Amino acid sequence: MRLPSAIWLRVLLWVLVGLLLCLGISWRQRGAAHLPQPLLPQDPLIQVYFNHSQASLYREPYRHQERLGDDLEQVIVEAIGAAQVSVDVAVQELRLPQIAAALQQRQQAGVKVRVILENTYNHPFSSVSSPDAEQLEERDRHRYREGIQLIDTNHDGLLAADEIAKNDALVVLQTSQVPILDDTADGSKGSDLMHHKFIVVDGQRLLLGSANFTTSDIHGDFAAPETQGNANHLVQIQSPAVAQLFTDEFNLMWGDGPGKLTDSQFGLQKPYRRARSIQLAAGSRVTVQFSPTSSARTWDESVNGLIGRSLSVATRQIDLALFVFSDQALSNGLETLHQRGVQVRALIESGFAFRSYSEALDMLGVAMPDQRCRLELGNQPWRRAIASVGTPTLPEGDLLHHKFAIIDAMRVITGSQNWSAAANHSNDEDLLVIDNPTVATHFQREFERLYATAALGVPTWLQQKARQENARCRSAHGLPFTP
Repeated sequence: MRLPSAIWLRVLLWVLVGLLLCLGISWRQRGAAHLPQPLLPQDPLIQVYFNHSQASLYREPYRHQERLGDDLEQVIVEAIGAAQVSVDVAVQELRLPQIAAALQQRQQAGVKVRVILENTYNHPFSSVSSPDAEQLEERDRHRYREGIQLIDTNHDGLLAADEIAKNDALVVLQTSQVPILDDTADGSKGSDLMHHKFIVVDGQRLLLGSANFTTSDIHGDFAAPETQGNANHLVQIQSPAVAQLFTDEFNLMWGDGPGKLTDSQFGLQKPYRRARSIQLAAGSRVTVQFSPTSSARTWDESVNGLIGRSLSVATRQIDLALFVFSDQALSNGLETLHQRGVQVRALIESGFAFRSYSEALDMLGVAMPDQRCRLELGNQPWRRAIASVGTPTLPEGDLLHHKFAIIDAMRVITGSQNWSAAANHSNDEDLLVIDNPTVATHFQREFERLYATAALGVPTWLQQKARQENARCRSAHGLPFTP
């Protein structure tokens, strides 16, 4: 019996729908099956995510590109969305509208939401006029243009009221009456940098890492489709004890909140906070300390001192992935460990690796005077220079923004703190030392990924520049340059 044509058409339609669904599932399965790296097991109390991960993929929400990596923004949104009591956010810069919307929703649901920003970035992009934007320094102009493209979803070059209300993250927070303050709340013009990047949810869960909540730090730039965001990571810790340490730090900065007394404490106005260790489980411990530390205290008491002590236990290997490395005492300590047989490898962001104050130069055995023919105070190039120092190869426009070290595949140093004197003695920063081999395995794989294609050793141009600067300083002073 011949079926009516309408039934045949319906059958054909269902077959086509089924094929499309199967193709979608098949694509995802093939994508997962052909990822460069398999997923690693996560510790039940400490999870780690990398926006350049080769073990996962996601569809980036703003440029709508399929790409490798963990969606750090989604991890943050999901953590905020689970809040039942409170969400505290302390981050240098917050521009991603999905994070703002998640905070808005929790605020409207009766959850206590508080936000602290660096004062430089506590201004909606939509409130900045084009003429004013052109007067900004190049770095800030780039931020502004990126922010405008993020808000202008129909790409007509105009910011409509509905686009601003939905996509300018700070406007979303302001109209939702989410309380916000910055580091001018202490009555000053602002601390050197409010550089934290952490969230505490319900006093139970902590998220922190190296990334600001921007397209450039997490997903990539609108102006450069090939970018994947500055290389960054996010750590999520389930521990009321660890979360409490960060809540205490938040409360020092918050005081009684915006618009009231100037009792907020930023920078060196804060009391000294010593390192505190929390045992999470057998074989898993987290040590926390916050900057800044007054230079009136000894270096050993500071956060960089904690870094030095944490490195000093190494017996086999230390790997560094750092945005900036300019602390001389840390370089000296690493040299001592290297002389004892510890293998040291280091990757430094190329924009900072070869500046006169960079400890990458010391490790490579290079002395580079500054424009005044002076070396960093106490400068000490390694007597046994190493060639396992260099810069990573990243998509053009992306930076190495990590601030982590791995010691003997067992211990990880991470947080917002760059390895510099400014971070140690001026900025609001956090640092964690995590003793956990599962967590260390995640960071080790990220380091190996970066190291595999890195440019190592002293570049030819740097050798030439060092000779030229040396000759210039001898000619100018008649003597070798002096510290």
